Amino acid sequence: MKHHLFWPLAMLGALLLFNLFYSPDFFTIRMQGGHLYGNLIDILNFGAPLILVAVGMTLVIATKGIDLSVGSVVAIAGAMSCLTISKGEDQNSLGLVLMAIGFALGLSVILGLWNGLLVTGAGIQPIIATLILMVAGRGIAQLITDGQIITLSSSKYEFIGAGSLATLPFSIFIVAAVFVVASLLTRKTALGLFIESVGTNPHASRLAGIRSRFVVVSVYMFCGLCAGIAGLLLSSNVSSADGNNAGLWYELDAILAVVIGGTSLNGGRFYLSGTLVGALMIQTLSTTIYSVGIAPEITLVVKAFVVLTVCLIQSEAFRKAIVRRWQTRHYPGEKEVTRHA
Repeated sequence: MKHHLFWPLAMLGALLLFNLFYSPDFFTIRMQGGHLYGNLIDILNFGAPLILVAVGMTLVIATKGIDLSVGSVVAIAGAMSCLTISKGEDQNSLGLVLMAIGFALGLSVILGLWNGLLVTGAGIQPIIATLILMVAGRGIAQLITDGQIITLSSSKYEFIGAGSLATLPFSIFIVAAVFVVASLLTRKTALGLFIESVGTNPHASRLAGIRSRFVVVSVYMFCGLCAGIAGLLLSSNVSSADGNNAGLWYELDAILAVVIGGTSLNGGRFYLSGTLVGALMIQTLSTTIYSVGIAPEITLVVKAFVVLTVCLIQSEAFRKAIVRRWQTRHYPGEKEVTRHA
């Protein structure tokens, strides 16, 4: 029970079990037109952007930082890629699509660099530094789209978020590739140790010879890259870019996924696998809420209540307090006997 994955997996299993009893065909997966369809496939597909953002957020939080601008970066990346393709003569041109992807991801990395420099160079607190881009970035996205929704007719670009490979959504393979690369870099090299060291004590890390500022800037750039890829998935899935609503509140869901996965907001040790489970739990919760038919106006309230319950159950201090209260109520003399002993 003390393993960092126990409670996230337990709550994810509880949600899936509830869906099994509420809707027996929830786990049904069917083959249609050479593609797999079903609720489980939808959870993986629609949860892909959140998983990407949460993976980047995990490394930022591990350095004792936070990135509130990821939602805006998602919107900017989608807007930039769609604008580039819409200006081309042939929207199905592979060269044009690759150029749009390059522009969007390059801009996302630059925005991550901007956040990192504000934190390390200017000495601004991470929550304030990224809040600046969170507010301004949404306006930048709307400036790129000129306040309109840019629509596309590009099958090659649509394939990124809505295409399939080996009967599965292509977005799943993108997420798997990013997750594997991040895991290998942080667990098979010294980078993960550097990140945890900087998050635990940046001053001691510098004295030990670790370039802590470079590490912090790097994780913010990676977080921006992950948000940019998520923006490509979202915009290509609907073949359009909405600078006002794309990626809205993604930063909060990403932080929740990281916390549910067992990574502390105080920095230090982090768990990418826990973040993956946390993001899947949040997406499963959203799917469950929609399938149950809860009114849209109270959806966020229900979601917040469930997430709060999960976090409380996951908290070791909260569980110990409940156990002590239960023991005091059922064995009132035990505490007094223990004290005299």
